[in-house]
Amino acid sequence: MTTRPRPTSPHLSVYRFTITMTTSIVHRVTGGALYVSSALLALWLAAAAIGGSVFDGVNALYGSWFGMLVLFGYTWALFQHLFGGIRHFIWDSGNGFEPGKREAIAWGNWAASAALTLLVWIVFVWIG
Repeated sequence: MTTRPRPTSPHLSVYRFTITMTTSIVHRVTGGALYVSSALLALWLAAAAIGGSVFDGVNALYGSWFGMLVLFGYTWALFQHLFGGIRHFIWDSGNGFEPGKREAIAWGNWAASAALTLLVWIVFVWIG
């Protein structure tokens, strides 16, 4: 009895990394980041309910350069995940599977999340 080598399943080294793959991975990562970052919102709300020096301390932390960087990333993750969900909604409706459209939707996801993040921060943080 001769044994034949079992076929192996293709892995990451076989596939060319595409924008849709990257966007899908980032969608999962931003979902996890939003889950964990919700604690930041809960902390701020709890501090607001307590008031006084606790609220001032949390605002000072969030207003520091590191806090602002984290909040900027949180804002971007929120929009990136939102547009990733819209991308999946489009696909769930049976649209956007053509090769050009898949990549266009993925690039649009990145462009829209970056643009809206900057717009929100320009309007509500840096100007307002």
